[in-house]
Amino acid sequence: MSTDIHGGIEFRHPSVGTDYYEGEPWVGAMDLWPLYDETDYASFGCLFGVRNYAGYPPLAAERGLPADMSSALRERLQPWVADGHLAEATWVSWAEIAGMDPATTPEHYIGRLTWSSRAQPALLHQQLVPAQWPPELVAAVGPRPRELEGRDHYVEWQTGDLHYQYESLTAGSILGPRSHWPHVFAVMKALADRFGEDAVRLVVAFD
Repeated sequence: MSTDIHGGIEFRHPSVGTDYYEGEPWVGAMDLWPLYDETDYASFGCLFGVRNYAGYPPLAAERGLPADMSSALRERLQPWVADGHLAEATWVSWAEIAGMDPATTPEHYIGRLTWSSRAQPALLHQQLVPAQWPPELVAAVGPRPRELEGRDHYVEWQTGDLHYQYESLTAGSILGPRSHWPHVFAVMKALADRFGEDAVRLVVAFD
C-alpha cells in the first residue's frame, strides 16, 4: 500500500508579540497539493525519514504537528492524525531546507533505476541500486552502463524493448528540477524573503 503526503506551508505573522495583533502566531499560506503531487519515497526519506529505504540522514523526522500550527491546517490534519489515518507527521523550516547540502547521500544506495517496456509503458519497475549492481539486477536489465560513473547523474537509454532511467540519489537530484519540490521551495523562499527563513515552515503528514 502506498504512502501519500499531505500538508501545507505556513508563515509566522510579523506582528506576533505586539499589543495590536490578536491573531494566530502562524498563518496558513498555501496547501501542499497544488504544488506537490507525487509519491516519491526517496524524497520522503531524505526530508522526513518516511519510507526511508535508501537510508538517508533525514532532515526533519518525527517532530509531530507543531503545537502552534495555524487553525486552518490543524482543522485539516489533526482529526486524521488523531484517528490514525495519518500515521506520521512532522515539519521543517525554510532555513533548514535552504541549508541542506545537495550532495547529501543515503547510506545504503547510490541511485535508483526505473524501467518499462514499449509494450507496457505505464507499468514501471523501480529498484534502488548500490555502487556494485547485484547479480540479479544485472541478469534482469544487463550490466551497468559506463555513463553512470560518478555521483550525480540522470541517464536514459534503450535496450531492445526496454527503456531505462537512472538517477543518482543525492539530495540535489531527487529534490531537483525533475521533481515537484522546486514548486514548493519557490513558494517557501518567496515567503522567507518577506518574513525570514525561520518564519516559514512546511507541515506534513503521511497516510
